Amino acid sequence: MAIDFLQITETSGDEVSLEQLERICQRYYWAGKYCVGKGVLEVACGTGQGLGYLKSLSKSIYGGDFSAEILTIAKGHYKDRMPFTRFNAEKLPYRNECFDVIILFEALYYIPSAEQFVSECRRVLRNDGMVLIATANKDLYDFNPSPHSYRYYGVMEFEKLFSGQGFSVECFGSTDVNEVSLRQRLLRPVKKLAVQSGLMPKTANGKKLLKRLVFGNLVPMPPEIEAGMITYSPPVALPFGQADRKHKVIYCAARRSE
Repeated sequence: MAIDFLQITETSGDEVSLEQLERICQRYYWAGKYCVGKGVLEVACGTGQGLGYLKSLSKSIYGGDFSAEILTIAKGHYKDRMPFTRFNAEKLPYRNECFDVIILFEALYYIPSAEQFVSECRRVLRNDGMVLIATANKDLYDFNPSPHSYRYYGVMEFEKLFSGQGFSVECFGSTDVNEVSLRQRLLRPVKKLAVQSGLMPKTANGKKLLKRLVFGNLVPMPPEIEAGMITYSPPVALPFGQADRKHKVIYCAARRSE
């Protein structure tokens, strides 16, 4: 059955928590340092919140997504400022060695074969090119998987996924669970129980009430983030060989080598 990604994806204009908005900014600010003067492709770009920011730094930028409906929203905002293409992440419609950076944020778990995606990244990346991934940390004890997801990757899994296809890998952690609000920390056992009981909302709209309970007031998701919207906090480098249970988000930076 086809997945309606509009039902499970926060798009521009949706109500999100301030922490969600901060996490979006953080991951694109992190990616930005790899994109300066580079040819960049964002896979599963959604409605493109980060593309305008990356365009200001990169030599060229392209966005693509599997959902035609979501791309329509992105195109409506950006008009002719950048090209968008609908494609499957397991078969990128680009020639060999044509990009320097490929970005995939909060979507690796929706791809049936992450191995095939990595193979495609190796094909279309130039030597020394980068794959940048951000994903929810599956190793937190109150982790809540997204509906329709296939597999989540943590620090240990990322090393195996990429190193077998000729990439060197670094992983980082962002949003320390010990530094979030007291309300969030107190509600973590409740969240874990709700996940185990199958009571967590499955759609973006269904999660709004829960977000209000945990985070308080919500804010609209902007169609495009800008530099300086938040104070950037660089992610923390993580050691390999052990699961990280301290951060909400895991970043992976994989570098292609000959």
